[in-house]
Amino acid sequence: MKEKAPVCKVSLFDEETVQMIRNNLPCEEKVIELSELFKSLGDGTRLKILLALKVKECCVCDLAAALSMSQSAISHQLRVLRNVRLVKYRRAGKMVYYSLDDEHILKILQEGQKHIGHK
Repeated sequence: MKEKAPVCKVSLFDEETVQMIRNNLPCEEKVIELSELFKSLGDGTRLKILLALKVKECCVCDLAAALSMSQSAISHQLRVLRNVRLVKYRRAGKMVYYSLDDEHILKILQEGQKHIGHK
């Protein structure tokens, strides 16, 4: 049986605290963007792709082979990750290489791994 979260026994709130929170919440558009970012991170396949790209920039073929998936499945997931700016790509002749979009993504992955006690 799940334990209920503890709640206050009386319904009182601190107006200053409430106002401080309201003043520091981002606008609804930014909340939605952040929600989409975390949804993208919440999918196991997409997370594996990001963890692979944490190791090294890769093409779709490399990712498909490393994750034992089809190239079309990897491409679909990369499109989702591009849409939320978690990955970027570069062309090199006939090849397209994917990498993490920026240092922030690397830090998010590293902090998540620290949180769960993984190197």
